[in-house]
Amino acid sequence: MENDGWKSIVVSIDPDLRDIVPAYLKNKRLDVEIIRTLLKEEDFETLRDLAHNIKGSGGGYGFDRITELGGALEQAAEAEDISALDILTETLADYLDKLSIVCGCLHQPQKNQGMEMN
Repeated sequence: MENDGWKSIVVSIDPDLRDIVPAYLKNKRLDVEIIRTLLKEEDFETLRDLAHNIKGSGGGYGFDRITELGGALEQAAEAEDISALDILTETLADYLDKLSIVCGCLHQPQKNQGMEMN
């Protein structure tokens, strides 16, 4: 699916998670902003802890890519690799921006703006 020159990333979630996924994704967008701040401050320990939490939560909501990126962020924070952290942070932000959610009971992707799903 094409949207404004970029491809949407469609993820199917368990219908039981339908009501809580928007808040989860909103929190992941906030995490991206926190990571950017932590990077500026070079607070690698706090960044590593946040990345560990991101890694641990993604799969439980059906977002394996968030788990993968959280793990990579955690490793980059442990290595204090600012360049990798910058790239991974923007990759996570891009993923969240392009994400469309399909509830297991729906056939049409719904663009998720972090607020509600149909």
